[in-house]
Amino acid sequence: MNDVIITVRGDSETRVIPELAVAHVAATADGPERGAVVERIAALAEPVRADLTARKAAGGISDWSSQRVSVWADRPWNSEGRQLDPVHHAAVELTATFTDVLALSDWLNTIAATEGLQVGTVDWRLTPETRARVEREVATDAVAAAVERATAYATAIGRATVVPIEVADLGLLGGGHGPDSPTPRMFARAAMAVDAVGGAPAVDFRPDDIVVTAAVEARFRAE
Repeated sequence: MNDVIITVRGDSETRVIPELAVAHVAATADGPERGAVVERIAALAEPVRADLTARKAAGGISDWSSQRVSVWADRPWNSEGRQLDPVHHAAVELTATFTDVLALSDWLNTIAATEGLQVGTVDWRLTPETRARVEREVATDAVAAAVERATAYATAIGRATVVPIEVADLGLLGGGHGPDSPTPRMFARAAMAVDAVGGAPAVDFRPDDIVVTAAVEARFRAE
């Protein structure tokens, strides 16, 4: 009896609690005088930089960065179609990687309550070591799922053994390069609750688990 070639797909998914939170905040200022606007943005950003430096020294954050201040001007138009005097703007973005979710929440509450500072996005991540380990695990499980599926097919047609011929990321087994081919993949979301108490917004970030997925295509010979 001739050998039978079986081609299958194997999938795996796991959920991991986030370990790192990369928070983005921005300081903005505007006004009719460029010098005053620059002074204002410096007064807003410097305490934040000093606080982040202290937090890093204490071990509350793993790293932080600050972009250079951007300064520009425009001339708005009023409702009568007349161009008004120039308005100067300044902005700077700061990013901090927190390892403590409670400290992150407290910090964001302070930012949100400060005029001229805005809370941006929060990206939830794993440490490089955890990410590498989890990606290996889901990739291994995806291959195991492919073997199990191929074995089931072989058994159904009366074959006792499957021998691997090819294993590849999605879309690569047939020489393709589809958009879904890279594996494993990671997904993370964060829910934000804003509760105004006494006129000051309270920010509470509740991260969803990070979803790590892997999928492979595999070709076996059923003997």
